[in-house]
Amino acid sequence: MLNRFALRALPLAAVFLLASVAPSLVIAQEKPNIVLMMADDMGFSDLGCYGGEIETPNLDQLADSGIRFTQFYNTARCCPTRAALLTGLYQHQAGIGHMVGDYGVPSYQGYLNDQCVTIAEALRGAGYTTLMTGKWHVGSKPEHWPTKRGFDRYWGTPSGGGVYFKDTLEIRNTVFFVDNEEKIELPDDFYITDDLTNRAMEFIDEAVNETQKPFFLYLAHIAPHWPLQAKPEDIARYEGKYDQGWDATRDARFTRQTKMGLFPSGTKLSDRDKDAKAWEKMPQSAQEDLAHRMEIYAAQITCIDENVGKLIAKLKELEQYENTLFVFLSDNGCSAEGGPGGFSRGKKDAPIGTGLSYASVGLEWANANDTPFRKFKMDTREGGISSPLIIHWPRGVRNDGRLVSAPSHVIDVMPTLLEVAGATYPDKRNGKTTIPLEGQSFANQFSSTKAVPSRDLFWEHEGNQAIRRGDWKAVRIKNGPWSLYNLKDDRTETTNLNQSHPEKTQELAEAWEAWAERCGVWDWNQLQKQRRGK
Repeated sequence: MLNRFALRALPLAAVFLLASVAPSLVIAQEKPNIVLMMADDMGFSDLGCYGGEIETPNLDQLADSGIRFTQFYNTARCCPTRAALLTGLYQHQAGIGHMVGDYGVPSYQGYLNDQCVTIAEALRGAGYTTLMTGKWHVGSKPEHWPTKRGFDRYWGTPSGGGVYFKDTLEIRNTVFFVDNEEKIELPDDFYITDDLTNRAMEFIDEAVNETQKPFFLYLAHIAPHWPLQAKPEDIARYEGKYDQGWDATRDARFTRQTKMGLFPSGTKLSDRDKDAKAWEKMPQSAQEDLAHRMEIYAAQITCIDENVGKLIAKLKELEQYENTLFVFLSDNGCSAEGGPGGFSRGKKDAPIGTGLSYASVGLEWANANDTPFRKFKMDTREGGISSPLIIHWPRGVRNDGRLVSAPSHVIDVMPTLLEVAGATYPDKRNGKTTIPLEGQSFANQFSSTKAVPSRDLFWEHEGNQAIRRGDWKAVRIKNGPWSLYNLKDDRTETTNLNQSHPEKTQELAEAWEAWAERCGVWDWNQLQKQRRGK
């Protein structure tokens, strides 16, 4: 008989085959639980295991005993990334080419269409209990909420975030929370990151003890998206931590990243963003304000990590930890919204960090949080589209802290989860033919660093465009000229090779145009006119 160690070495497909012929093999018989956790607006370098100084011991431990991806991509913004994550399609194909507004065309209708299938719908068909807590943001009307798209249980906000404490609803009065489809009143001691995790643990308890089926949990955090709001005890941990400023923070993060081997030898730290001043040129009052903003931002991320620790403890208590696949990522790069210095538009005299304040961390810190890359959320340069990705699964992932350099995309998450769960992608949904998956499974990276099939990757958001083919990446910002980079030598996009390789730029531009035509991508300016005339 195969022993448990031999079984772990088998390809996943073979394991699932054995499950049907050898029911006495417990490991083969059990499908893994899946926890898919996403942070909101978190920078590439914010976690300790990606070079950051922010305290994230629980996520760092998962990375140390799992794998980290160094070239994993999102779509540059929250709604599009959520659509691509949940469906394995490019966001335009799923109906969310921009955000949740309806532009009057199918690829920009603002909610998931009826030709895509969500992870929850597919896994439910494979015998999973499907659970979600957090930010939905891929359809605002009740008929588009999670329980209508395959989730058995949901607790969170169907619209955007922007709320950490209950009293913040005085400022963000369009945000509401629901339990499945029923609107609820928040408790007075509400803090979003804690409550989302507490609800998730309740759902897991129910799934394990009552349904006795494997569970899929999608926990979509609101943190660390603005506003800057954190618990006082978490903020206190970082008092004085950022008095040295963003330049020193960027340098220190890049030094750690280089030692970790996150980038090839010779990679350069990109220049400080052109709209950010040197720290030493900032007035002392501005330094104090901005250092404190970063303290709060760091506190929000540490709270995520503490809740990861709570979730791990719950899984261990329920004896589910060893066979739970844990996936952690961010939906886009850090946000520079508010520009240099950030914005502050809460209640007058409310201290930043409290529930009646409403502030952002600012462009300069966003630049540091996306170290070593250029730009931020909404931009298709690496700072906008690069995400940390941690995979941990004691029974299914070789646990040696490996770095995986294979370029991967958020569209790949769904086919990966379907493979490990032994689920199939349906060719029809409610009688309509589904759009075939665009992503490809990266489950072959779980046991060793293997070659992955070559394919192009594409981006578009608000007219910001990009294509990656092998090591080549072409970028176009707001209908401007195309730029060309070789990411093998220049991951931080410091040297535009368009003039020396114009034929490569043209080749990639033509491939991007063909993809855009196939996937329903509109010219951004033309789409704006379309919406105004709707």
